[in-house]
Amino acid sequence: MNLTNSTARVLKPTPAAPAAPHSSPALTPLGLVTILLGAALPMIDFFIVNVALPNIEHDLRASPATLEMVVAGYAVAYAVLLVLGGRLGDTFGRRRLYLWGVAAFGVTSLACGLAPGAWWLVGARVAQGAASALMLPQVLATIHATTRGERRTKAVALYGSVGGISMILGQVLGGVLVSADLAGTGWRAVFLVNAPVAVAALLCAVRSVPDSRAEQPTRSDIGGTLLFAASLIALLLPLTEGRAAGWPLWSILLLVAAPFLAWAFARVELRAERSGGSPLLPPSLLREPGVRRGLTIGLPIFTGFAGWMFVSAVTLQQWLGFSPLKAGLTLIPMGVAQFAASMLAPRLVTRLGSRALTACALAHACGLAILALTVQWAPMSALSPLVLAPGLVLCGIGQGVQLALYYRIVLAAVPASKAGAGSGLAATVQQSCLALGVATLGSLFLALVPAVGMRDAFAIVLGVQLTGLIGLGLLSLRLPRGLA
Repeated sequence: MNLTNSTARVLKPTPAAPAAPHSSPALTPLGLVTILLGAALPMIDFFIVNVALPNIEHDLRASPATLEMVVAGYAVAYAVLLVLGGRLGDTFGRRRLYLWGVAAFGVTSLACGLAPGAWWLVGARVAQGAASALMLPQVLATIHATTRGERRTKAVALYGSVGGISMILGQVLGGVLVSADLAGTGWRAVFLVNAPVAVAALLCAVRSVPDSRAEQPTRSDIGGTLLFAASLIALLLPLTEGRAAGWPLWSILLLVAAPFLAWAFARVELRAERSGGSPLLPPSLLREPGVRRGLTIGLPIFTGFAGWMFVSAVTLQQWLGFSPLKAGLTLIPMGVAQFAASMLAPRLVTRLGSRALTACALAHACGLAILALTVQWAPMSALSPLVLAPGLVLCGIGQGVQLALYYRIVLAAVPASKAGAGSGLAATVQQSCLALGVATLGSLFLALVPAVGMRDAFAIVLGVQLTGLIGLGLLSLRLPRGLA
């Protein structure tokens, strides 16, 4: 990648822009909390269901393939519609789309919790993923359109921390709710709990979230939308479902078709932009150096994180024999450290510039190394949550800074008029990398377990993730050091 000095411009705090003719009111603290709640709900729900799968299997007599569809249906619908959700917010108003998304998320959560059968649950999960895709892009886009300077930097840092903590909270909350079996609801509680939270978010959003939209309404891009959806489905569906199904022919054919569909999508979008049309994902957005750098940085961050969450969940529960609740509670030190680090990220960037990314990659790598050595050398009976905490804290510190910098770099290069598309793109890359991480690192782990055992398989996968962090650190060294 050719990194120019324009990166310095990208990483600098965004200066206050002149007010647009239809500028939006400033985002209040209550409004920020409200939209961040909307950012947390989809990510919590993505991970909370993993803990409930054994109970769903027993209660609904679901096959393993159907259980995979409960997860994959949500993930694919979520990722495929994120950019479209951002574009709709640009056109019809981000506040309106946020309200629609929150309401739809609450209704589809009820549909999941009341599902009478396995395939009903699969359909409801697909609808829930679509609702999440309407809601989530409006969060970053609203922050981008209604904040400036230091307030935007802090808001983006909070957004990054919410994303990471939500993944850990999903595991913890899932274990608590399934174990508690509230009023005999069992696994259904992990979905039903979303309804009152969605109502609260809806009521707060009506009063506190300002409206914003692109200055010029855009026309529909039906061809681009269909090709984009087909490209992501061809990539993500085999990655999320193929392993459980034994990699059947359809999964291989879809993976082969994915790059060709992506090429066709790129050609259609380029032609639409050159002819003065309204492409779903403007190619000019990807020509921004800051956007490209941010997306590249996101690859090792999110792929490694998703692989880690999968491998650690399996290792803690199946090898160490932790209950779902204990496994979730084990990750709390990482979540706390991640939140604290994300809050300190703006100050760290002011002090170290782009070398903050180098430092957090080093801290994260040290955490993985400590975890691998602890698991390798300590007796199995001694591997308690307290013994694992030091490595987890270092991992959390690294992840907290990485997430904050990812969104900061990407969004700083996105024009306000394309805030929805840029936010949708950033979230789509995140979601796609999460699926890629589980498919690659998760499959590697499961393939190694029969040959070398779970202890060594865990250490090997952490070593692969460590390689990605080395690449992230080397990339950061190519960025200009001086940051204003």
